[in-house]
Amino acid sequence: MDINLIVESISVLAHGVFLTLSVTLLSLVVSFILSVPLSLLRASSNRALSGSLLAYTYVFRGTPLLVQLFLVYYGLSQLTFVRQSILWPFLREPFWCALAAFSLNSTAYTTEVFRAGILAVPRGIIEAAQALGLSRLMQIRLIIFPLAFRTVLPSYANEVIGMVKASSLASTVTLLEITGLARRMVSETFAPYEVFLAAGLLYLLLNFIVSAFFRMLETYLAQSPTSNSRNVTAGPMPSRLWRLRTAMDKRARTKPGDRPSIHLL
Repeated sequence: MDINLIVESISVLAHGVFLTLSVTLLSLVVSFILSVPLSLLRASSNRALSGSLLAYTYVFRGTPLLVQLFLVYYGLSQLTFVRQSILWPFLREPFWCALAAFSLNSTAYTTEVFRAGILAVPRGIIEAAQALGLSRLMQIRLIIFPLAFRTVLPSYANEVIGMVKASSLASTVTLLEITGLARRMVSETFAPYEVFLAAGLLYLLLNFIVSAFFRMLETYLAQSPTSNSRNVTAGPMPSRLWRLRTAMDKRARTKPGDRPSIHLL
């Protein structure tokens, strides 16, 4: 094993870290934005909406990400209406194809993760918010989703780490991120052991940073008075609801006959 070659490989492969982080972070941002409303619909009592989203998440979680990436990159170009659409300038580029495939795949996983957290919120917390006169949107924004997010934070951290590792598949569509540069370097040096060991060390470093970030976030949220549903149920009313109570009491008095539904959606 050539230590000098490993060090040299790390310095070369470091140029692909930016592209790896770009496709990973953008995919996670898109999937997070999409999965929040989709998880609420998935957790709703509407069987038509929940069933259609179940079909989407089942397909994308049940098929390999590599197959999905090939279908987007190679398959969409075979469709005439896609080549004639305004999306073709983006879909003919490997970066945007990888971003689309990673986003759709991560959205499916994140939707189910958030759905589990939403269903884990105790009914008493929702009834307490309704008693204060909070609208359905305010219940979701201030109470339901924050509690659900704290509950599923470890699972979501695993999804983020999985997406960092899955970004290596972008090399199969000619993107020169860490793995793509490693494959090109192997063809030049004929030293796959040292080069891929250096690539593995870079991925290990990235995932260590991600894990450390989520550990700090989990510790920070655990110190909050609304860190988990058990504390909220057994302890005093959260301070956020106390600050809203005066305004909501006035609103409730103006509409004494309104009693919001217990259902999320």
